[in-house]
Amino acid sequence: MTPGRERDQSGEHSDRVPLAAVLGVFEEREDRARPLTASDIIDAVGCSRRTAHNKLNDLVDRGELKTRKVGSRSRVWWVPIEESQPATGDADPSVQSLIDDVDLPGTGKTLNARKTALLASYNYLQEHPEAKKSDFLQDVFPEHPAEYETAEGWWNAIQPALAELPGVDPPEERGHIWHFLGG
Repeated sequence: MTPGRERDQSGEHSDRVPLAAVLGVFEEREDRARPLTASDIIDAVGCSRRTAHNKLNDLVDRGELKTRKVGSRSRVWWVPIEESQPATGDADPSVQSLIDDVDLPGTGKTLNARKTALLASYNYLQEHPEAKKSDFLQDVFPEHPAEYETAEGWWNAIQPALAELPGVDPPEERGHIWHFLGG
């Protein structure tokens, strides 16, 4: 036990920096598009460099921040834009309602990412009224993986929900052409 550090009722150090305090630095800044450095966090919450990095990395692991190396020893963090937008974007209200009610696996951010992937697939089919499974995997999956590790797993979740949306005519046999008939 480190001498001189007070502990609270739960036994935690009372001077501990909560993740919410670090995330608050991102939310309270004037220029919300500017990424922050560990030094920015250190200055704002008064913690060590190690603590700043640990907290920032924890927030990345939780999906609340993104990070990128910007030099041989420099890194920046930011709040991803896609996480702060509604899950289904500006879809037609009737389609949005259907997407909100669709049965996709997951909860919270994972479910929102999957609804966004479903909407992207629906929009893709509208723009390409005749599309094969391989088209969705090549053109939609890379930008909207919805926390799936494989394109096949993604497709197995997305395609049944896509088939339920208005104007979508799924193929009768696997691997054939999907059609958008309007809706």
